[in-house]
Amino acid sequence: MDAFITKHSEKITGTLSCFDRVLFKGYLPIRDPKSMAMFLYRRGLLLKDFKGFVTRCSAEVKQHAVKLAERTKRPFIYLTSSPRKEDRAREIAKRDGITEGLVCVFSIVEQAQSFKLCYGKDKPKLAAAWPRCLCLYFYYIDRDFGLIHIRLQTWFPFVIQVYVNGHEWLARRMDRHGVTYEKIENAFRTLGDPARAQRFADHFMRLNWPRLLDVFARRVNPHLGKLLAGMGYYWVIDQAEYATDLLFRDCASLRGLYPNLLKHATVCFSAEDVMTFLGRKLYGHFQGDVRNEFTRRWPGARVKHRMKGNWIKMYDKHGCVLRVETVINHPHEFRVRRQGIRRGREVVDWFPMAKRVTNLWRYAEVALAANRRYIEALSVVDDPTASYRLLDQICEPVTRNGRRYRALNPLAPRDLQLFLSVLRGEHFLHGFQSRDFAQGLACPKPSSPGQRRSLAARLNRLLRLLRAHGLIAKIPHTRHYRPTLRGVTFMTAIIHLRKEDLPATMKLTG
Repeated sequence: MDAFITKHSEKITGTLSCFDRVLFKGYLPIRDPKSMAMFLYRRGLLLKDFKGFVTRCSAEVKQHAVKLAERTKRPFIYLTSSPRKEDRAREIAKRDGITEGLVCVFSIVEQAQSFKLCYGKDKPKLAAAWPRCLCLYFYYIDRDFGLIHIRLQTWFPFVIQVYVNGHEWLARRMDRHGVTYEKIENAFRTLGDPARAQRFADHFMRLNWPRLLDVFARRVNPHLGKLLAGMGYYWVIDQAEYATDLLFRDCASLRGLYPNLLKHATVCFSAEDVMTFLGRKLYGHFQGDVRNEFTRRWPGARVKHRMKGNWIKMYDKHGCVLRVETVINHPHEFRVRRQGIRRGREVVDWFPMAKRVTNLWRYAEVALAANRRYIEALSVVDDPTASYRLLDQICEPVTRNGRRYRALNPLAPRDLQLFLSVLRGEHFLHGFQSRDFAQGLACPKPSSPGQRRSLAARLNRLLRLLRAHGLIAKIPHTRHYRPTLRGVTFMTAIIHLRKEDLPATMKLTG
């Protein structure tokens, strides 16, 4: 993203990349019906005793929460609807002057993973179910993490969820080390030492998360160490948001640029681009949903690009911070280098990424790369003068190595198709060969050697034409090409002119 920062260096005071919202989930080794049945058997319980047993255990969990609230003199509130629980917890903390410890406990009926007893021709058996049950939300102000919540379902298998915020953690870390900053809600408006703040932010993924999360779990689940002695939670990352913030000098510096960024991201970024930002390549057998969403919200607007269950968002925070954020819900779409079994042999290779907490570093690596690619792709926005200077040069014939090449016509359909083919998203990541170029031009597949030679000659002529005008360059020691900065600047402007500005102008004059 250096090109974007360099271009707007007079307006940007610093950058920061760190985790934002992170949701961890913990599962006990009794999450499936077979393990639960074995758990009952080891305690001398029959399946017919299942309902009474789990009812008593659930009542003990609720009673523990009530006593915890009474002991700390904090409210225990039953919710009949689903308000923004975090906002309400913040209001309670502000009202009561809570700076550390338990803020409140909310109880609400929600759908959760559990079991049911099934009867049939054979003996009774347990089956997985998703009933509505009482869930408890414990809101704490932690010394290190700020406001967090712990969600515990009161029915077996006691699935637990822990929410933390990386920006809250970073603010408290900088407080302890004397780094100055100005923070508005969940964003840093200014940073006294951006480089040092970034080093602190990078330490977030290296915390001993299993140990920390076990501490939170023992606070709220009274059965750990007693009924569930010898068991521990297996922790996974349910959702992770990783944000890259560009801190602008003031609101006026971002106000003029942001609408153009939104328009460019909504109109010009294709499905291939979104896949490329996320480090993927769109292939013929890809099965999934890739789409762009533009949403107006107070006080501004936001654009979101979805790829299956993962997405990239861009929005402004309080008018002075531009945030690009990658959200990972389905990590198996990405890969991590680890030890594993492949073709019956133990190897170190790239495997689909799992949700385990030990992969948090890889979450950050994938998301940061996606954010950087996205911001780099925005570097052509709001700089039309360079494209206008190029226009006169491109529209004239050019001579290269003693050979004359024709001028390009930006409004001609054949040349516009050339630009669209070159600017396919995957070409920025891997480069492209002549066969990739042919695919973008929708050339028919040749059926004879003569047609193949004719097609190859045509593609080579077009590639030489684009190279002569400086729109593409060959990658050294390969047969791949890549768009140049000059080419991206010019071709993006022409595509935007043809697809947006020109039709709008003709509609007004027509």
